[in-house]
Formats: sequence, C-alpha cells, structure tokens
Amino acid sequence: MTEMNIVTAWFRRNFANPQVVLLAGLLIAGFGTLVLAADVLAPLIASIVIAYLLDGLITLLERHRIPRSVAMGLVFSLFLATLLGIFLILLPLLLSQIAQLIQQLPAILSRTQDLILGLPERYPEIFEDQQILDFLASLRNDLILIGQRILGASVAWLPALVNLVVYLVLMPMLVFFFLKDKQRILAWVLSFLPPERPLAEQVWREVDAEIGGYVRGKIYEFLIVAVVTYIAFLVLDLQFGALLAITTGLSTLIPYIGVVLAAVPIAVIAYAQWGTGPEFLWVMGAYAVIQLIDGNILAPLLLSEVVNLHPTAVIVALLVFGSIWGFWGIFFAIPLASLVHAVLNAWPRAQHAPRS
Repeated sequence: MTEMNIVTAWFRRNFANPQVVLLAGLLIAGFGTLVLAADVLAPLIASIVIAYLLDGLITLLERHRIPRSVAMGLVFSLFLATLLGIFLILLPLLLSQIAQLIQQLPAILSRTQDLILGLPERYPEIFEDQQILDFLASLRNDLILIGQRILGASVAWLPALVNLVVYLVLMPMLVFFFLKDKQRILAWVLSFLPPERPLAEQVWREVDAEIGGYVRGKIYEFLIVAVVTYIAFLVLDLQFGALLAITTGLSTLIPYIGVVLAAVPIAVIAYAQWGTGPEFLWVMGAYAVIQLIDGNILAPLLLSEVVNLHPTAVIVALLVFGSIWGFWGIFFAIPLASLVHAVLNAWPRAQHAPRS
C-alpha cells in the first residue's frame, strides 16, 4: 500500500464519521478565532473565562440549597469588590513600588555588578575575568534594549489607558449577563449544532471537569502563595515586598521554571539591600520554605485530582502555547493540553484484527 493510499484510508476511516467531522470543525473554528481575532475579542474572551470561573462558585452555593439568583448576587458582588480592591488598593501599591524600584535600579545594578566581578576571585576554577566581562557587556546591551522598549511602550500609554477603561466598563457588564442568562446563551449556541453530538459532549465533559478545577485551583494557589509571601517579606522588612509577592504568586502559573525565575529578582533585591548577611539568608530561606510547601502540600492538595498529564506533555504545551499567545498561552497551557488530551481520548481508533 502506497503512502497516499495509507493517508486516504486514514482520512476515510476517521472523517466518514459525522461526529468526528463536527468535533474537528468545532476545534478548528475555536482555535482559528483565538489566533486570528484574539486581540479584538479579548474583552469578550476574558469575560467568558471569568464568568466560567464564577459559575463554579455559584454552582457550589446552589448545592447548599441557595437559590441561583441569590448565589449569583453574592458571587458577582464579591467579584466587583475584588475588582475594586485591585484597582484602588493593590494597583496603586504596585505602581508605587515599581517607581521606587526604578529609582533604586542604578544602585541595585551597581552592587550586583560588584558581586559578579568578584566571582573570579572567589571561584577561580569556575569563572575567568574575561568571561565575566563579556557577560556584563552582554547584560548591559540587553538592559539598554529593554530600556528602549519600555520607553517606546510608554509613548503608547494613551491607547493602553483607553483599553483599560473599556475593560473596566465592558467586562463586568459582560460577566453579569453571561451569569444571568447562562442557560439562554447556551441554548442559543447549541441551536447551531446538530442535536446528536455525543463525541463533542464527551470531550466537553472531560475538559470541563479538568479545566475548571485546574484554573480555580491555580487561582487559589496564586492567592495563597502571594499573600503568605507578602506577609513573610513584610516581617523580614524586604523592600518591594508586594511586588515580589505578586512575582512569587505568578511563578506558580509556570510549572518547573517559575520557581527559578521568581528567585532571581528576590535574590538581587535582598542582596542589594543587605549584601550576603543573615537577612539575605533569611529571605532566601523563607522563599525556599514557601516554595517547598507549595510544591509538596498546597499544589497537590488543590490539583492532584484535576490534571493527569505527563511532565513532557506539560513542557511541550508551555513551549507551543507560550510561543503563540505569550503569557496567557503559558497560563492556559495545561488547560489547552488537557483539551488536546481529551480529544485524543475521544477520537475513534482503528480496530486491529487480532493476530492468529
């Protein structure tokens, strides 16, 4: 059998089934919309994601015999209060600490440079003087490029401000109507699909169970880690504690490498503030303890029964979806990998005749 005949036989075997054609069409339409119109539909997509997450809390309250209208009012009020808290309390605090960090950045870089220049003297068998000088020259060039990009981005602050206002106005309204008219919207969307769609429904049930639990678990993990880290850094009197706590919380969204990425700014700022004294060791020790508790207790407790993916699949998903959608691709890499996993589980397989 030629290669073309093999491909033709595979195509006929799989796409002769109308359920497979429907599932493939939905996947192509969904990914095509995200790739081609993600920027335009960003407020709509974000509102759908938020409404989906909040609906899980509403369903939880309904299980305790609370009417949906009351549960929706409570959850939506909590959402609005959280949104106001972010923009009235957290955001100004972060902006203030970012401004302070920019002012102190030259001193921090100078002290970090002194530390790096001292490495050949301390560890001559590992580092050479020329190697360190080349590294610092490369680092300076990278910092100049980053500064130029930040300056260029700051020029375009007005469109970003307009977009932020649009988000603040549109998203709460969209989330409210998605929650209020959930059944009507779902019925309208499903009216465009065939009444018999077992394969698509099987995939959705598996994805709904995994993605919903994963995203909610990650949000809880982010909040717990960020709050605990902020309290620890506040007690230890580390500068830019809120900013570093948010960075540590965000590190939980990037499996495997997030821990290392978040440790770098913490170590640099702690060293610039105290050098390699006991305070520096206390900060890094606290960070290590928080990450150990998160990785061995908190994350397994929140996510152990949600996602069952091989580490290789997680890394590939981070690379692929991160390259397509940047930060949001990294954030949703595991849910999207779960979607691919669910599709592969539901996809009809060829039945091979048993060998005699």
